[in-house]
Amino acid sequence: MEESEKSSESVSANSHVDKAEDGPSNRNDSDKSSQSKPRLKLFSKVMEKSLQWLLDNASFDRFSRCFQPLSKQNPQLTEVMHKQFISQLQTLVQSEISAVIEEGKLQVKFEELDRLEELAKDTPHAAWRPSGDPEQDVCSGLVSYYKKQEEYMRIQLKKLQKENAGLAQKVQAGRENITQMEQHIASGVEEWRASLEDLEAFVSTLSPSEHFRSL
Repeated sequence: MEESEKSSESVSANSHVDKAEDGPSNRNDSDKSSQSKPRLKLFSKVMEKSLQWLLDNASFDRFSRCFQPLSKQNPQLTEVMHKQFISQLQTLVQSEISAVIEEGKLQVKFEELDRLEELAKDTPHAAWRPSGDPEQDVCSGLVSYYKKQEEYMRIQLKKLQKENAGLAQKVQAGRENITQMEQHIASGVEEWRASLEDLEAFVSTLSPSEHFRSL
């Protein structure tokens, strides 16, 4: 128990030392940071309390019970091992917390939460809250989702109908062009047949002698 109290005192002392090292020249900066980063401050305090709770529960009595043969034979060595364990545990947890803050970019995300909170203040309607009935909540969420999908499908249907109308007009214009072309070809064929018949009739009226005389 004495070791846990010492470790807790060392953690609080380190925090006080860090605050004291800031000095009066950095008080304004700390005030500004506390105003601009309240969520990060709160997160750090929660992590500090969690670490303190962890160190308090990692007492020497509990540690020695895990190594009873060694603690009975050499209690001083067990005490030294416990001090090293507490020191390494504290350092490891603090480094992990710092890594989470840096790698997770918590400062940026907390600032984004602050921005969203400021924007939500101007919203006239209250945000959605669960009613306590999972079925009702799921249905309400699905209804809004299906309404959005229905509206989207209506917009897409209008686009397709417009495109189909344009394609139908093009097809109709193409058919009319084909019909006109067929009529033009048919009239040309008829004219060619008529001219061919006239030519055959004219040739049949001529005698062979007249042919030779004409030559």
